[in-house]
Amino acid sequence: MIIIIFMSGFMTGSFYTSHMKDKKTVMKHHLAPESEKSLPGKKMPESASSKVVMGYVQDFRNPDLINVRNLTHVIFSFAHPSEDGDVLLNGDMAWENLRKTVRLAHENGSKVILSVGGWYHLNGEESYPYFKKAISNLDSRKKLVESLINIADQENLDGIDIDFEHPRTEADAANLAAFMKELSVKLHGQKKELSVAVNSKINAITGAEVESVIFKPEMFHFADYVNIMAYDGQWDGGYHAENLAPYHFTENVVHYWSRLFNSLEIPKSKLVLGVPLYAQPENINAKQISYATIISKNPDFANKDMIILNGTAYFYNGQKTVRKKTALALSNGFGGMMLWEAGHDGEGNTSMAKSIRSAINDHSHNSINIHSQKKTRRER
Repeated sequence: MIIIIFMSGFMTGSFYTSHMKDKKTVMKHHLAPESEKSLPGKKMPESASSKVVMGYVQDFRNPDLINVRNLTHVIFSFAHPSEDGDVLLNGDMAWENLRKTVRLAHENGSKVILSVGGWYHLNGEESYPYFKKAISNLDSRKKLVESLINIADQENLDGIDIDFEHPRTEADAANLAAFMKELSVKLHGQKKELSVAVNSKINAITGAEVESVIFKPEMFHFADYVNIMAYDGQWDGGYHAENLAPYHFTENVVHYWSRLFNSLEIPKSKLVLGVPLYAQPENINAKQISYATIISKNPDFANKDMIILNGTAYFYNGQKTVRKKTALALSNGFGGMMLWEAGHDGEGNTSMAKSIRSAINDHSHNSINIHSQKKTRRER
């Protein structure tokens, strides 16, 4: 009888394990009451595969030149909202590039999300007034949701990204939250994802909260990912190119969003830290240049944060700084990293996306080793 009971339990456990491996739903694990008493707060380290590397890609980029294998998510940018809730793309070129991006990304195991909004509108003006009007009216907001869902379905997309730059009033914030809620219900019903790009909310010079950009806290419950644009600090307190995205600025950003999500009891794994793939010139009359352009001058520039070209200093984030930022984000429980934009990335060992993935793997391995060491000491 003992043998029969033992074998029955073993077979039941084997079937349950096999069944759970086949389920696609991510289950939440809770400690049993007895274990909770002996191991309070115990948490297994997350694997590198659970972290995201998101890269915005502008619609005119040649998809063949984007190394999607280094990205978990390609965020195709941008679709443009009209005031009545229609969604516009920049002609046949954009549609063709979107479809090719979807095919290439899916072949390499990456997801594709369509971003709607951005700073500039297709009509050549700022996108803000168009987006504002579209989500302020119940009918146009419903139409915008339906338009995005139809595109996501027809183009085999994995989700939608919202880049409303930036909510400037309480009404803006409320309308954005309502729009996000309606869109999330539709997307999640189709097992698609919803992300939102947000201002860093931190002044690069003072470290104080930026109060001119307003978000409703409930909005973050509807998103799967919150992509923090932790750059463009050069405009704070006058023009200072070196404030583009220095490490100390990013520390303030990470700590602000960590405290906010802790206070709201929202998982910090939704937070994704953004880094720039462009350089800001000290001369305000000069143009920004891409990270790819910098390393084309000299691959060793990949590990610097400032170079001088044609007599002008350019400030950017090199690989050492981005790896340090990646470790900072992951140590604070963030869900991954984001690049603006992946079309500016380098190739091979100079690739920033590849460097981020390596940093994520290193962090994961270190977390596992630390956990193993603590477990060994307890057992002793």
